[in-house]
Amino acid sequence: MRSGTKTGTAAVGALALAVFGLAGCGGGDGERKGAATPGASGGTAAVGQKPSWDLCRDLPKDPQGKQPTGFQCATVKVPLDYAKPDGETIDVALLRAKATGPGPRIGSLLFNFGGPGGAGVDTLAQTAAEYRTLNTRYDLIGFDPRGVGRSAPVTCFDDKRLDAYAAMDGSPDDAAEEKAMLDEQRAYNQTCQDRSGKVLPYVGTLSAARDMDVIRTALGDSALHYFGISYGTWLGGNYAHQMPKNVGRAVLDGAVDTKISGRDLALQQAAAFQRALGNFASACAQRGAADCPIGSDRDAVVAAVDKLLKDLDAKPLPTGGDRQLTQSLAVTGIGAALYSEEAWPYLIQGLAAATERSDGSTLLALADLQNGREPDGHYANLRAAHTAISCADTTERYTVQDVREQMASFRKASPTFGESMAWGLMECTGWPVRGDDAAQEVSAPDAAPIVVVGNIGDPATPYAWAPALTKELGGRATLLTLDGQGHGAYNTGNKCVQAAVDDYLLNGKTPAQGARCR
Repeated sequence: MRSGTKTGTAAVGALALAVFGLAGCGGGDGERKGAATPGASGGTAAVGQKPSWDLCRDLPKDPQGKQPTGFQCATVKVPLDYAKPDGETIDVALLRAKATGPGPRIGSLLFNFGGPGGAGVDTLAQTAAEYRTLNTRYDLIGFDPRGVGRSAPVTCFDDKRLDAYAAMDGSPDDAAEEKAMLDEQRAYNQTCQDRSGKVLPYVGTLSAARDMDVIRTALGDSALHYFGISYGTWLGGNYAHQMPKNVGRAVLDGAVDTKISGRDLALQQAAAFQRALGNFASACAQRGAADCPIGSDRDAVVAAVDKLLKDLDAKPLPTGGDRQLTQSLAVTGIGAALYSEEAWPYLIQGLAAATERSDGSTLLALADLQNGREPDGHYANLRAAHTAISCADTTERYTVQDVREQMASFRKASPTFGESMAWGLMECTGWPVRGDDAAQEVSAPDAAPIVVVGNIGDPATPYAWAPALTKELGGRATLLTLDGQGHGAYNTGNKCVQAAVDDYLLNGKTPAQGARCR
């Protein structure tokens, strides 16, 4: 755990990086326009531009209330529609932590921390210290992909409506709850179209990958050095597919298998979260009754979680404010804490407070962190961007009947999370823009060596996806495995993984194929 044992938003705020989730979705009846194609020009506006770096002025404060310092911010222009490269442009936001030395500067290292929908500018500002070794010889670069954060953001519901949307029952038990959920989703989709219809057809991985090449050129790098986490592995893989000759040193950590269906992605993820919950439960029980008052063994802890969720379906808990902890918010908060072992103590506290004192405040704080809700009630556009990008990247669209037919499989994979994840298949149903399966292409046999990293205990990107992505990339891609817990590997603090990744990015030494860390 990073610091202290306090509960609440301030205490868990330091864990923000760990809660960028991944979900598959499946597409509507609109037409997706302007999909990027290999070799597409960046347009005259993008050619020859250089970022005009200045001090960053609006970065979020850290959990101690301090403004991050030492960073520079800028924008680059990219075509809104790559099919019209000389047409309208949008600005993509960048953040830079300049190389510190010692040693000669290699170039820029571009990060994508996941989502889709995670804001790279804010996240790098909060986490740059975790990459200080790489920062000696790289300028660390965070960027907000198109549709995200400061880069032509997709907007949908306002903050008040998002509070209700996040709290809504996401695993309906009867016809009335099902109708309420579907009606609210239709309203959400329509609001997204009304407020962001201009940009919706042009977000997604295909165009974001092209944007990364514009960024590379603007930064003056002959090759793109890249660190992608979670969804960032998908984005990095698609970049390598579109522009294999421009790949420099690339690390894909917390890998996604881009070639499986949305149904299989969600089903495997449900099973992985259930395993992670079991691992958490075992670790909790081993602490003893004083430190784990919710159960004396693995099964008892899991049973306590399931009972809590069942009880919340009937009666939400107070949180000390004007909001309540609903079943859906509790599922979100519990899942968020499973992303990192560092968050497990907060989860224990949250579960104990909810079960023993009917206090839902800590679980609500974890859910807010996952949902991108700030303490003042303002939401980042994480949810809107996640939906827009996810639905741009697939033509799959699921029906209520599909969900019903798959429900037994999801319940078997995860008694705790299965139902809500099955209904999550509906995320893209009725979305106003048609998706494009070309975003799922990652084959890059002619690219420079790419290092794929997988964590055996990863709940959000199950380990099996790492060897799958390595195989899909082909060529000289190599797999590094961590036998650990949590989402991703490098940021778990494992010294073996960090040494191998640092050696590759700093010295070009690729780990042996199949190398393992413990």
